[in-house]
Amino acid sequence: MDPHDVILYPLMTEVTSRLLETENKLVFIVNIKATKSDIKRAVEELYDVKVEKVNVTITPKGQKKAFVKLHPEYKATDIAIKLGIL
Repeated sequence: MDPHDVILYPLMTEVTSRLLETENKLVFIVNIKATKSDIKRAVEELYDVKVEKVNVTITPKGQKKAFVKLHPEYKATDIAIKLGIL
């Protein structure tokens, strides 16, 4: 899958902003057919970072939400600033 087809948009709420600051995690709404490895590869290619771990969940609306933990040498807040969500 193309990285732009995998990542639909970043999600920013009060809870996700707390995850961003405390756990170095970014949250994205992703393509329902994307696997964890697709999401990891897409985030690494699009934002030039190393991903440590990816967790996914399906929301009650039927969307797939990905919690992407970045490697400690990269800061999630820097990526959020680049995306314009912080």
